[in-house]
Parts: sequence; structure tokens; C-alpha cells
Amino acid sequence: MYINDLNLQNLVVAEPGESYQAQNLGNRYIEVLVDCPGATDTEAKLYVYRIAPNLEIRPGDILSVPFGAQQLGAIAIRILAEPPSNIPSENIKDVEDIIQKDFFRDSYWSLLELVSKYYYTSLIQVIRVALPPGLLGRSQHRIRLKRESIPNGAEEFLRLSAARQILEILQSQPDGDYSYRFLKRQVKSKAQFYIGKKQLIDRGWAETYVELPKYSRPQTKLVVTLVSDGLHVALNKRQREILKVLRDCDGELWLNEFLQICKTTTSTLRGLEQKGCVVIEEREVLRAEQSPTLTQDQAKTLNAAQANALATINSINGFAQVLLHGITGSGKTEVYLQAIAPLLHQGKSALVLVPEIGLTPQLTDRFRARFGNKVAVYHSALSEGERYDTWRQMLTGEPQVVIGTRSAIFAPLPKLGLIILDEEHDSSFKQDSPIPTYHARTVAQWRAELENCPLVLGSATPSLESWVSVSGSRGAGGPGGRGAKEEYLTPHSQLPTYYLSLPERINSRPLPPVEVVDMRLELQQGNRSIFSRSLQEALGQLQEKKQQGILFIHRRGYSTFVSCRNCGYVLECPHCDVSLAYHHTEEGAPQLLRCHYCNYGRSHPQFCPDCSSPYLKFFGSGTQRVTQELAKQFPQLRFIRFDSDTTRNKGAHRTLLTQFANGEADLLVGTQMLTKGLDLPQVTLVGVVAADGLLHLSDYRASERAFQTLTQVAGRAGRGDDPGRVIVQTYTPEHQVIEAVRTHDYQSFCQAELEQRQDLDYPPYGRLILLRLSSLDPIQVQNTAQIIATHLGSNAGFEILGPAPASVMRVANRYRWQILLKFSPDELPQLPNWEEIRDLCCDRVSLTIDVDPVNIL
Repeated sequence: MYINDLNLQNLVVAEPGESYQAQNLGNRYIEVLVDCPGATDTEAKLYVYRIAPNLEIRPGDILSVPFGAQQLGAIAIRILAEPPSNIPSENIKDVEDIIQKDFFRDSYWSLLELVSKYYYTSLIQVIRVALPPGLLGRSQHRIRLKRESIPNGAEEFLRLSAARQILEILQSQPDGDYSYRFLKRQVKSKAQFYIGKKQLIDRGWAETYVELPKYSRPQTKLVVTLVSDGLHVALNKRQREILKVLRDCDGELWLNEFLQICKTTTSTLRGLEQKGCVVIEEREVLRAEQSPTLTQDQAKTLNAAQANALATINSINGFAQVLLHGITGSGKTEVYLQAIAPLLHQGKSALVLVPEIGLTPQLTDRFRARFGNKVAVYHSALSEGERYDTWRQMLTGEPQVVIGTRSAIFAPLPKLGLIILDEEHDSSFKQDSPIPTYHARTVAQWRAELENCPLVLGSATPSLESWVSVSGSRGAGGPGGRGAKEEYLTPHSQLPTYYLSLPERINSRPLPPVEVVDMRLELQQGNRSIFSRSLQEALGQLQEKKQQGILFIHRRGYSTFVSCRNCGYVLECPHCDVSLAYHHTEEGAPQLLRCHYCNYGRSHPQFCPDCSSPYLKFFGSGTQRVTQELAKQFPQLRFIRFDSDTTRNKGAHRTLLTQFANGEADLLVGTQMLTKGLDLPQVTLVGVVAADGLLHLSDYRASERAFQTLTQVAGRAGRGDDPGRVIVQTYTPEHQVIEAVRTHDYQSFCQAELEQRQDLDYPPYGRLILLRLSSLDPIQVQNTAQIIATHLGSNAGFEILGPAPASVMRVANRYRWQILLKFSPDELPQLPNWEEIRDLCCDRVSLTIDVDPVNIL
């Protein structure tokens, strides 16, 4: 089918239903998937282009193609023997150039197609997530002179005036380099421009190339290389001194460093270059995250449980899923390291995923101490140039270890031998927006099977989905025993599954005792501080014992909300249906109220906006409030605040954790970022300031998350030689989560929680799809939600809950409604005619289909 459109002329849409597999590579046409800006999910089409004679294109290559008046990125899908019969071949445009060869291998394509199908997302949207930012951005076609090939009086050899005009323009610039777009404007006729350009290229006087988007261009530096000692060349004393410096530096130095060391000039070096002593050339410099110099680390002696776990993982030949259930401090990371080491010797690579960027500095340092420069980092906090270079380095096929957050599951490692999800229970592995709303654990299962390699899920508090997956039945019990092999049904296949247990800490260190403090009794006994007397005593002893501690608080900021004590009015965000939180900046600065949903901010009013009362009070506590109270009650204690407010800048995670590890502070005060795998042996005290903020959320996963969070943060204590102590402050000490945390009893908590899930058919005993709708128009989004629910109601096979407003109905002035669909656990969640469902939404209503949602608030 030919697209008859002024902006998309000469583009062809492939016929549907064809295979993506490669045909004869000698053919001259190829189908591509174009990254067209502004196109909706349903508008992604395949287009046919001609392969220029000088290009060798294969399916999976990333290309640059003309698209209307633009130059866009595209993915080569399938070689064609000939174009569609109803389209004249002269109407098909040529591929401009190849940006990256051999990126999408067959197994990688299969993975992307699985994600596209399962999460109801167009293939191009999945590709955008998989590729580094900017790679499919707008490229630019350019032409430059080859001055060495142009004879004197070249203009006389050119018959066409347009060719002479282009040549004159190029010669007027020192570099002789201009974009097509600029040159086209200088030449009257577009057709004449292309004919003139062809004449110059045919004569070898110019060449064309594609200039990639800014962050997709390699970064280069000038390097000076010694090629001759100059013994047979006439050199002065200064020149011989310069050559000696270069010899002492192994014959090679970056130009800027060389100039500083020798205190010389570029012109002096150019003189040596002319005499054949040195070569000055550009060399690519890979942009990568900077890490400190580390002492080489050696493999540790394993205890019996670790050795058993390692032996089991190493014995797996091919694909299997392993749940490594190790209590906090049991040495899971050492098992990872020793499982990866033999793979690198075999020429294979490993992929290690962590839930938070904050975990990567500490984990990366430990891996680099063991494996050196074979370790790379890939996450969103890197610059776009760093991500692009790291991504290209993966494509080389060299054995390496890539550590990253959830998006790193798409890392293009061609020889993948092992995938590890550390802290696999963490909800950060699930993407809520933008689409696709994938879960890294699910995608990791698919990828491990496609790559035929093991997948290791590590956690001290496994998700209930993973726990049930290794149980011998669908009941609420736990795994049968260490090394037990089971079969369970995933969304797409039967997986061989292993359960491995690490029940003890390294060196038989005990788990820290957990003391639960009833804050109701504290209040009755006259203690109005946010710190219980027990916690105050423990904090007061830290410096005396030369130890360190962690204080965990559920929220950042100073207070949860501000209310008038006279009329009860609560200051709310004008754009969202939530209260404003108070953020303290510095002494004497204006008091600031901020929304944690849309980031709206305003100054704190002197009087109540409703009744003009001056009696406004801060309620609730955040990290800022805790640190302010610390400064008042314990002025001698040094503390570091570790939350999303203090770690916004690049490298802030590493800086703050390094300061704390170096003993520059006695306390680390922070939010859930503290709970995720940090290994701080000097920490002996962990205080949970207000556990109740985790317990009473309107989400069926609230208890599971609260147990995981509190258990993980408690596990930060006592990992070194000194015993640990945990103090949990709560107003509901009788809660089952608090009791399970106090006794470190994961299995009893799981049994009670799974019984409730089974009664309600919630995961892992049921499957969910959440339809999220939002619009600036509250009536329109409500009506659309009702229309979709009615449309779905005619289909059997799932239960519909809703439509209903979201728990926070308005965010950033957009009104939000939800429809929850419940499925059988052993079936793929099928939405009949899901594209029709999207069509039921008008342009002013957005729809997100969230498969297996983790957050349903």
C-alpha cells in the first residue's frame, strides 16, 4: 500500500502478516520500522527503502533513512527480493546510512516482541526503551570535500552550474563541510542539487556521511604516539628531551597531558611529527562513570550454605530460575561474584540488576575490585554520552559484567551466561510509566530462556510471587528444601526452578534483636519527642562506643501536612488532591510547602487561608524534621541525610555513602533508599522512627511491602564484628507485620498473607490488569471509563472491578480513573480487541494498560 501524503512521499508500508526473518542478503530492498516523532502506538508501520549498492544491510541493523523532509532513525526488519508489485521502484527512497550494525539478534527480537505483545505496547515503543537515548533521534546528512582529490581548475570540468555552485560553497569553508539542508537552500532546484552532488561524488571530489545526534557521536581526544627514537634524524636538545619523556611514559600520552608535562607547544610536536618521530591522531575515549581506584579483591572462603548454592548454580546447564533466599548479611553477593568468575573465563558475560541507582556505587566498587575494568554500569543517572558508549561497549561481545537498574535488562550482551536480580522483591523493578509497563523480573525470565542461561533471584524477603513459584504446590506453604527442583507456570512457559537457602549470616553472626516500642505508652508517660526513650539512650551512646547508626523514616521533607488548629483547614496542592508537605531549607529562609506529586511549591502562609487564624501547625514527620530534632537533642552527633532531595545531583549517592563509610558522620538518616542492600559493617544501631506510615495504605500489597522494608532496614545492623540492635517505634505493636519483623519470621508472615491473597484471588493466586485513564476534563474521563468497562463487560474470562476514581483522583490537574481486571493465575491476561479499547479514548483522554500492576493506588 502506497502512502499518498505530501510529507511522507515515496514511502511504502509493508503488507501485514509477513515474517520478519531475513531473506537473501543480496536483494536491494528492505523493510524498516521508523521512529517517527509524534506517531501513536497504533500508527507504527513498516516502510520499504532501497539499499544503496555501497551498503551491506542485515535485519537488526540500526539505519538512518529519509522520512519526508527529515532524517530519522529506523530498524532494519526484513530483506525483500523486490518491492510490492503495485509500487514503482523509482518511488522508493534509498537508505542513507547504517548507524549500528548487527544490534538486534534473533533472540533479542523475540524478547522485544514478547514485551510488545504481553504489555500491549507497539514494537517501536519497546525499542525506544531498549536503546540508549538519542540513538534513534534525528540525524543529519552532510557532504564534505576531499581536497586532496580536487585538481586545479576543477570548476572547468563540471558541466552543471549547480555542481560548480556546491563546490564553490564547500571550498569557501576551511573544513569544506556543510549539511544537505543548508546546501539545498543555496541551490534553486532540489533536483539540480542532487544531480550536482552526484557529479562531485562520482568524481571523488566529495563524500557524504550521516552526522548522528549529539550524544550518539563517539567522543575523541588527540593522542601522541612515539614511532621513532630520532637517532637518525637531526634533532635539537629540546626535541630529544621531549622524546625521552614520551619513552618514559610507554611511548604514548594524551596530547593535553603531554603538553603539560613537557611544557611545550603543539607546533613543537608538529615539527617532530614532520620528522617521523611521533604521530598525533584522534582516538575514541569511552565515556563511563568514574569510580575510585580500588584494591584488588580475592574470592572469600564460603560457608557450607554458600558453597552449596554456588555448586548448584554452576551445575545448571542452560536455562533455569534460581531463588536464592538468604537472610540479610548471609553473603549473597559473594555467591554472585564466584558464580560470575568462571563465566568470564569462558568468554561469556553476566547481567546484574539492582532496584535503585543508590545501590550501584557500592555494588559496582565490589565487583570492580574483583573483576577490574570488565565491569560496566548502565542506568538513567549516567549522561546520555556515557549510556551510549557503555551500550556500544556491550555490543563488542567481550566478556563483561553489566550492573544496572531495570532498563539494563535490555542490555545488548551477545554472549549472556547469567542474569541476576538482586533484591528481586523490590517494587522498583516494575515500571508504571511511561509504557511499556514492564516488570524486569518477568522480562528477565523471558530473556534467560531465550539466551538459555540461568536466572538468579536474590533476596532476604522474596516476593510472594517468587516464593509461591518454588513451592511444591499452589498452597500457602514454602519451598520443600535446599536445592529442591520444581516446575511452575510462568506467563509463557514451564520453567525449571531451584530454591537455595542461606539461613545464617557470615561468620555465624546473629541477626540483630528487634525491640518494638509502643509510642502510645511513651506519650502516656510524658515523652512528646519523636524519639522514644530507648532510642534516645541508644543514640546517646553512639559516639561513646565509636559506632554508627541508621535512622529510617518513611517520608522525606519536614512534615506530612500543615493544618489550622482553629478550623482544621489543611493546605492542599491546587493541582492535585493531596496535602502540601513542608520542606525546611535553611535557618531564616522562607518556609516552603511542596507537592510530592507534581512538585508545585509555595511559601508557607502566616495565616490560615480559610479562617485567617495564625495557628498553623505542622503534622507528621519527614527526614528533615528528624534531622532538626537530632540537632536539638543530640548536638554532638554528626549526621548525613540520604533521600531523594539530597541525592539529586550526579554522583551524590557515592559521595554521601563514602563520607559515611569513612566515619565522617555518626548517623545516616534516610528513606527507603537505606533499606536496599547497603552493606555498612560499622552500623550497629537501626532506628525506625515511625513504622505506622508503612502499614495502613489502601493497597493489597501494603503488608508485604511493610514487612520487606522493615526487615531489610533491620538487616543493616550488626553486619560487622559488633552486635547490632534494632528499635522499631509504632503505635500498633500488635500488628502482624510488626510481630513478624520482631521475630525475623518470614515463613509465618508469608503463610498468613498468602491465605488472605488466596481468599481474594489476588496475586500470586490471580492475575491483574489495571487500566489507568486520565484527562483534564473530569466528566470526559469518567464517561470514557464507563464506556470501556461496558465494552469489556461483554467478554467472559475475567472479573471487572470499577470503574472508580484513583485514590488520589487529581494529579497535575489531570483527573484519574481506574478499571481493575482479575484473571486466572495460569492464563495469559487477554484483552479482546485491545486496540479497539484504545480507540474508545478520545484525544483528550490518555489510557495506560498496566499488566501485573504493583501499585494500584
